[in-house]
Amino acid sequence: MDRVKLKRSGQVLAPSLFTMGNMACGYYSVVASSHGDFAVAATAILGGIVFDMLDGRVARLVHGESTFGVEFDSLSDFVSFGVAPAYMMYAFTLKDYGWWGLPLSFVFALAGGLRLARFNAIAHTGTGSKSHFQGLPIPAGAGFLASFVLVYDILENRPTSALGPVFGQVLLVAPFFVVGLALLMVSSIPYGAFKQVKLLEKKNLPILVVVAAVAALVFLYPQNALFAIFLLYVISGLTGLTGKPDKTASHHPEPRDPAAPGPI
Repeated sequence: MDRVKLKRSGQVLAPSLFTMGNMACGYYSVVASSHGDFAVAATAILGGIVFDMLDGRVARLVHGESTFGVEFDSLSDFVSFGVAPAYMMYAFTLKDYGWWGLPLSFVFALAGGLRLARFNAIAHTGTGSKSHFQGLPIPAGAGFLASFVLVYDILENRPTSALGPVFGQVLLVAPFFVVGLALLMVSSIPYGAFKQVKLLEKKNLPILVVVAAVAALVFLYPQNALFAIFLLYVISGLTGLTGKPDKTASHHPEPRDPAAPGPI
């Protein structure tokens, strides 16, 4: 029995280390924003997204799914993708709007918390879609803001003659981005999850080629490519490019006992 408990503890610990890495990135982003290092803060948020992508995959690989992992993951996501980007945008530009900067930034954090609460509620009841998310996923919203800050950093340090005339107007759209993304997170608009796509299957070869091309662009032009990717994903839900969700359960085929293991 002790050996079984030890094995189970190790299985839960492995993905939790990646979740902890996600939370650490969010915390570091807040610290960096407080010092005015916005490019570093944005990069830390993107690092949190990488950890967030890995923890669930590690959990499934080692069969370490647990209700503890579900809750810990949501708390980490709220820090890294709710609080950190909200504070980053406040310190970066929204503070210049005076008193209105605080509620504008808080709206994003609030919407992120509501988005995560709804996601957990759907997961526990076993309803939803395998192929789509309901509303914009919070990592996508945070990633969009982080990549926006990184692109602005490029323009600020290496302005070109073509962008020079509009450079000073770029930040005017920041409040609209923040509020718009918040509304999309709490909306019912379906966004593709892409979890069911098996890239190695022959029928998905074109998708694999696109993924490889995107990866190459991210490697060559990381800031620009990331911003374009997040922008296209945000637009995909608004335009219906990702299609309609199916009617099958997305996380559990049937309602489960809250004490039973669940996905991270």
